[in-house]
Amino acid sequence: MTDADKPALDLLIAAPRGFCAGVDRAIRIVELAIEKHGAPVYVRHEIVHNRFVVDTLKAQGAIFVEELDEVPDGGHVVFSAHGVPKSVPADARSRGLDYLDATCPLVSKVHRQAEKLVEAGRHIVFIGHAGHPEVIGTFGQVPEGSMSLVETAADAEAFAPADASNLAFLTQTTLSVDDTAEIVATLQRRFPAIQAPRGEDICYATSNRQAAVKAIAASCDAVLVIGAPNSSNSLRLVEVAQREGVKAQLVQRAADLDWSLLDGVGTLGITAGASAPELLVRELVDLLATRFAIVEREVETTRESIAFKLPRGLNVAA
Repeated sequence: MTDADKPALDLLIAAPRGFCAGVDRAIRIVELAIEKHGAPVYVRHEIVHNRFVVDTLKAQGAIFVEELDEVPDGGHVVFSAHGVPKSVPADARSRGLDYLDATCPLVSKVHRQAEKLVEAGRHIVFIGHAGHPEVIGTFGQVPEGSMSLVETAADAEAFAPADASNLAFLTQTTLSVDDTAEIVATLQRRFPAIQAPRGEDICYATSNRQAAVKAIAASCDAVLVIGAPNSSNSLRLVEVAQREGVKAQLVQRAADLDWSLLDGVGTLGITAGASAPELLVRELVDLLATRFAIVEREVETTRESIAFKLPRGLNVAA
């Protein structure tokens, strides 16, 4: 079938999209650890929430485990970008394991804030999603009982602290900007003395990708978000598009596309979560080109230039 025989489809590709600096850094840490130590290198939890990335690293010699007791004595281990409780590196040291911490520096910043707030005697209201590795890791930085989890504005409305005059709040880095603003507004209305973070906890990449989706949504009939179903920031992008009144779908790979979503669609928006590589965007565009005569246009709302240093202990040239 020639392009002349195919229906037309305009693509609006959001920018920024895909990998953020924290994801780039985490993947590079695993790659350099394998280069330095040889395979296998163990990774506690998925290094980032993307099956393609995990499978690529497996092929290079990474073995993914959920707990340290799956790492043999003498093994080399990397902690995921989402962060881990303090007990995890402590356990690694007690066993004499060689470890590298690939926690995103922006998550580590939240960890340090949590420590300082608790040291100052404040109880922390943590806005996040129960069970997410980042939430588990952050709660694991401070003594049990010194933080309370709030997931929704309704939770914030119902929250009943022991001391309403001595509160602070922090947030998971990959939340919906709009949802979080509503929750924060509820907390600040109910507890005017609550202490806010010194800077925005939701990371720049999460905020930028949500803003980019908003910028294209009004011009789109549908939006596709490339990302994993356990990727918080990717799921938030789907929700952002839907709130803008556009039908949206999460796809892990091009092969997962539900073609029925494209019925009657003349303009399709495409973005990718912060843990999805650009290769998967190109894969999807190439697949669409087999059925449609496509015209691509990138819509850039901001340009990212942030990069994070690698941790000490990686002496292999990057």
